[in-house]
Amino acid sequence: QVHLKESGGGLVQAGGSLRLSCAASGSIFNIRDMGWHRQAPGKKRELVARVTAGGDIKYADSVKGRFTIARHNAENTVSLEMNSLKSEDQGVYYCIATVVEGLWSAAKDYWGQGTQVTVSS
Repeated sequence: QVHLKESGGGLVQAGGSLRLSCAASGSIFNIRDMGWHRQAPGKKRELVARVTAGGDIKYADSVKGRFTIARHNAENTVSLEMNSLKSEDQGVYYCIATVVEGLWSAAKDYWGQGTQVTVSS
């Protein structure tokens, strides 16, 4: 089993910044992709940012230039630096990791429990 622990959510004024962190632990052989999704009330969960083990990064268009994802492979962690936050960034942010648990195991997605980001105007 793999556990993802998130931290760093909270309340921030529009235009402000927050940093989210996520640490993966447990039965990990290697981790392929790590990233962040978010879900606003009444909306579907959507990709925010994703980084591969090789460092290729994808951002949602809505966060490009404002958010920065960073990954530390040796520590199995991923962070999301969020700047110039807007009300539309508000929601629950979920960490995701695509984990291979053993040499002959298939990759499997694991999700964190989510952390709330609230942006006040």
